[in-house]
Amino acid sequence: MRVENCDVVIIGSGVAGLICALTLDKKFKIILLTKKKLKDSNSYLAQGGISVCRGKEDREDYIEDTLIAGHYKNNREAVEILVDESEEAIKTLIKNGVKFTGDKKGLFYTREGGHRKFRILYCEDQTGKYIMESLIEKVLERDNIKIIEDCEFLDIIEKENNCLGILAKKEEIFAIKSKFTVLATGGLGGIYKNTTNFSHIKGDGVAVAIRHNIKIKDISYIQIHPTTFYTKENERKFLISESVRGEGAVLLNQKLERFTDELKPRDKVTKAILEEMKKDKAEY
Repeated sequence: MRVENCDVVIIGSGVAGLICALTLDKKFKIILLTKKKLKDSNSYLAQGGISVCRGKEDREDYIEDTLIAGHYKNNREAVEILVDESEEAIKTLIKNGVKFTGDKKGLFYTREGGHRKFRILYCEDQTGKYIMESLIEKVLERDNIKIIEDCEFLDIIEKENNCLGILAKKEEIFAIKSKFTVLATGGLGGIYKNTTNFSHIKGDGVAVAIRHNIKIKDISYIQIHPTTFYTKENERKFLISESVRGEGAVLLNQKLERFTDELKPRDKVTKAILEEMKKDKAEY
């Protein structure tokens, strides 16, 4: 079997995988592999924006909004890290070439579900695309990062409870020996009939983690986008970002009646939509 050697192997080419590769010291030899092409990640499809703390006076409100959306089941420490590091995360993206929408006076902010304030930064209507293209450009400039596309992650190589690398398949099965292994494989939206995700993103990393008794958390929590463009075609659905609702769009039932507060957290909007569909015995 062919064997490649590196310091760090990263599985996944979304924002998490790319930022990980760019953040690590250039002295490390990194292999980044992805099941399809670099751009074929759910990160690339994201339309809406990224929430960011609007200064110290916004900290507690932002934390509270996040806890409310999570029904207070969130790990508060994790929420605080999210909020406290959000401004630095945006600076990192800007440093890597991301141009958020704004003018000479500053950046523009909008609202999304669950946020009481305007704290969402965005790049026109294709935030994910612009972020990913900037990060991909930076990754391609790095001599220490080798990218392997069209490569399927099969399993990790485990010995005496230590991860020694991975098994992958690109035409043939081969091994990558590494000092560190990062699973950044994304979610599992591709297993659903109705999804805005790429069909090939099916929870590969989560499955491998389960097989090897790697600790995972809140696997039962699946984030659902309430609004997509309705079609009977069995293909990836076109996402209608909640930023559209943040800018004033409303949801109507079959009788053209408004039936919910569109800026509630996603699970509540989804539940309201499903209830209307049951009432009307409708598919949308």
